Amino acid sequence: MQLSRRLAAIACMVKKGNRVVDVGCDHGYLPIWLVEQGWIPGAIAMDINKGPLLRAASNIKQHGLSCYIETRLSDGTAALSTGEGDTLVIAGMGGPLMEHILEEGTKVLKSMEEIILEPQSEAGHLRRYLQENGLSIAAEDMVFEDGKYYPILKVVHRRMESLGDEELEYGPCLLKERHLVLYQYLQYEQSSVGKLIRELDKVQSEKAIRRMEELKDKFKLTERALAHYKNK
Repeated sequence: MQLSRRLAAIACMVKKGNRVVDVGCDHGYLPIWLVEQGWIPGAIAMDINKGPLLRAASNIKQHGLSCYIETRLSDGTAALSTGEGDTLVIAGMGGPLMEHILEEGTKVLKSMEEIILEPQSEAGHLRRYLQENGLSIAAEDMVFEDGKYYPILKVVHRRMESLGDEELEYGPCLLKERHLVLYQYLQYEQSSVGKLIRELDKVQSEKAIRRMEELKDKFKLTERALAHYKNK
């Protein structure tokens, strides 16, 4: 089985030998691949919807891995008990929903060695949540696939140093590493925001003025992030 670029990046962050819990498992491809590679001894694949879970169970059976990967219908980590896993993966959903899952599963998550998150929206807000709740970003990656940018975070239980606004929005590790895909994303974002600013400059409504100020702040934030790439 060949993983998508996004799932491959997530898989690379999983510590070898850990038991994986995949929340929002969809087709179950990630745990299937990890077990087939001998990277992990087993996994629990969970989803809130019966349809995706049935697809995952079917794929797991086809690969002969039903003894190694268990499927559970679960709202977040509701069907998970403390100590059943070492690595929690939450992918394929927005940042706010991830925060809700982390908040609701606090007791269970404390026993996890690592948490891997792939927010598809509001990544900056999610990083702020992590910072405020005793979780630290140990590693980050970003991939571009099918016209979209996907940030991936590896999180551990320890206090995180206070992050600047551009680090919260775009990722402290990505900026420190001068990640190439983030650089491409920043250029794209700055260009898009600049275009919107020029268009709004022609409109003289109160709503447009407020939106203009928001966009100018966003443009400045991208400039500060891009400055990390100039200080080589």
